[in-house]
Amino acid sequence: MDENFLEDTFQLRTDYIPLCDLLKYCSVTESGGEAKHFIAEGNVMVDGDVELRKTCKIRAGQVVSGIDFEIRVIAAP
Repeated sequence: MDENFLEDTFQLRTDYIPLCDLLKYCSVTESGGEAKHFIAEGNVMVDGDVELRKTCKIRAGQVVSGIDFEIRVIAAP
């Protein structure tokens, strides 16, 4: 696996997190604005499908991925 590949697990403490916020919190992007641009370019998949909605509600059990990252979202204990 590429040393620049980000593999992360995000513990969700609420019902959902907007996709752009998840990318920012997991350091896929440096800011929310950058995250929105990144999503709009078609660089993000949710459960294997390209997602273009910047504030798509990401819930526990979903996987958000791209060329060099994969984030598994789980419910916080």
